Amino acid sequence: MMMKRLIGAVSAVLMAFAVAPAQAADKVVLMLNWYVYGEHAPFYYGKAKGIYAAEGIDLEIQEGRGSAATTQAVAAKTADFGYVDVPTMMRAAIKGAPVVATGVLLQTSPMSAMGFADKNIRKPDDIKGKTVAITPADSMTQIWPLFLKKTGLKESDFKTVAGDGQTKLNAVINGQADLLLGYVMDQSMKIKDATGKDVYPIKFADYGINMVSSGIIANTDYVKANADLVRRFMSATTKAVEAAEKEPKAAAQSILDANPKGGKIDTLTQGFELTIPLYRTAETKSKRPFQVTDQNMTDSVNLMVEYGGLDAKARENPKAFYTNDYLPKSGS
Repeated sequence: MMMKRLIGAVSAVLMAFAVAPAQAADKVVLMLNWYVYGEHAPFYYGKAKGIYAAEGIDLEIQEGRGSAATTQAVAAKTADFGYVDVPTMMRAAIKGAPVVATGVLLQTSPMSAMGFADKNIRKPDDIKGKTVAITPADSMTQIWPLFLKKTGLKESDFKTVAGDGQTKLNAVINGQADLLLGYVMDQSMKIKDATGKDVYPIKFADYGINMVSSGIIANTDYVKANADLVRRFMSATTKAVEAAEKEPKAAAQSILDANPKGGKIDTLTQGFELTIPLYRTAETKSKRPFQVTDQNMTDSVNLMVEYGGLDAKARENPKAFYTNDYLPKSGS
């Protein structure tokens, strides 16, 4: 009799487990900095490979319309996380926007002056006598004077044409400009998609201009209220980046699987491969993604104050703009 009761009790427990609904995954919205391109591959790959799901996260990826707009969306809590240009976020945060970087992925600047490879413009001195296309007030144009200072160039050494992002691309594609200011893994791939021709970038970072670029941001109140979820999201995103680094073409393909009009596999792959070296500096080469150093952030703040329109009071507490507290430890 006791055995029957025991079996009955165990069966009841097992039945309860069988009918109990699985705990629902947390819905999370990640808004990108712009329309999808190769740099975004890890997020799509992480979702496709079940890395976010394994952390109990149901991830929705939304395209953005610029880092400033995405930062505003995160500040307003219409997106849970944003992937943005961190210096752009700094400018919003110093003015009171409740946002913080929970991980800085691009720790080396992707800024460059680029033109068709067959024009043989390979070093700053080659820019003399050329025409450079710029977008006034964007992040690259703000840092451009520092590049000129570092390389000994003067504004009188070249001509400039100005326009929005697409106008800038068209100027180079149509031969109205020899170079444009752009990111090594973004505009260069757009030009190659349009023309089939290779582009050569003169990287700002090669001339002593190193500052952080893209990272994950969240609303400061959201972080406080959802500490465990933020940790799980950053853990999943770290693993997604590490997995994508090992399989660049598969990671790029995951973009097209989710968005068939998201580009071409060759340039998405190449764009992502150009992004990977930007993940780490000499100081973080042995660390997992997102582990930015205090010195890198302090140097970036100082550069932004001097050249990027960031309020000087930002120098008082660079740590107010970022935290590494929600990143996974080594091996976890």
